[in-house]
Amino acid sequence: MTSAVTTATSGDGSAAAVVDVEIVVPVFNEERDLAGCVRRLHAFLADGFPFTTAITIADNASTDATWSIATELADELDGVRAVHLDAKGRGRALQQVWFASGARVVAYMDVDLSTDLAALLPLVAPLLSGHSDVAIGSRLMRSARVVRGPRRELISRCYNLLLRTALRARFSDAQCGFKAMRADCARVLLPHVLDTAWFFDTELLVLAERAGLRIAEVPVDWIDDPDSRVDVLDTALADLRGMARVARALLHGKLPLRELRVQLGRAPLAAGPDPLPRQVLRFGAVGVLSTLAYLLVFTALRPMGAQPANLLALLVTAAANTAANRRFTFGVRGRGAARHQAQGLVVFGLGLALTSGALALLSALAPHPPWTVEIGVLVAANLAATLLRFVLFKEWVFAQ
Repeated sequence: MTSAVTTATSGDGSAAAVVDVEIVVPVFNEERDLAGCVRRLHAFLADGFPFTTAITIADNASTDATWSIATELADELDGVRAVHLDAKGRGRALQQVWFASGARVVAYMDVDLSTDLAALLPLVAPLLSGHSDVAIGSRLMRSARVVRGPRRELISRCYNLLLRTALRARFSDAQCGFKAMRADCARVLLPHVLDTAWFFDTELLVLAERAGLRIAEVPVDWIDDPDSRVDVLDTALADLRGMARVARALLHGKLPLRELRVQLGRAPLAAGPDPLPRQVLRFGAVGVLSTLAYLLVFTALRPMGAQPANLLALLVTAAANTAANRRFTFGVRGRGAARHQAQGLVVFGLGLALTSGALALLSALAPHPPWTVEIGVLVAANLAATLLRFVLFKEWVFAQ
């Protein structure tokens, strides 16, 4: 938090006063939309919103007229101020403004107001009441209503599934630009959040969850901005790098989770599920044994035909694989074995479709392939099915 900051405050100084909620609107080169969106937000808050509020426009080193428009809005509208940073980064802007805020709750929303403002009260109310510590808008909850293209929908769902698998996150939507947090909690966690760009949200949420904070999720109505200038590919790659960095920090104990829990008044860390690397190793060991058993059975039954042999080999090894992973990989005991086997059959069906599809494609390309090629294709297909099986076992079948 070392970037130079310039601040313009509304004439009555209300943005600097103690308020219930300070809403930050991070912007970079938004000269076209900034004025209309801020006026719309200001009017919404003035029209009977039950808590005192302030709006802070956080300019991330814009090179167009964004800063001059922001200062004009600060002069014109009560309770609005503008902050200019000399370096880019949404996370950097939120860190600086949130850390210095005197409000009880700090929040932020995207300047395009893609999220319906009707969700703002449900977002901040549980924080002000003391029920929760963090609140996030979610586009992936059942009652959310979302309008966006299939590409962004697929990327979002895959990203959040990866988060739940790799970092054991339990929140549903890390990327929605509509979040709030108790300011006292933010001041404790922010010094430990390293990302200054788009991964900032995810890193903060993972840290908050591991530090024992309660995260409330609010289903939102959300309409994609067709003119968004976010580079989806670059952002996705940066997010993956950030995820790997946080995973390493958790694995090696570099995050002071016990100290943070003490500062935040949360219960000490309890023994939880095995760390992901240990689960992966055990799952891999079970998978290797299952694959060897599968290949032996498939080879023995191959004279009856590739597809029947594949089906029977998978059936023979599927139940044993599910039982072994239940006991040794995920440490699940007691009731529920029958349900887990039924769910395991669904996972088996997906694996069957993948391996059978690979065989069918091979047959179409080469009607009489060499035995070694057929086995090689099956091994590759089974590796892909194994990865899918681990994700589904962890996040669905044996989720705790």
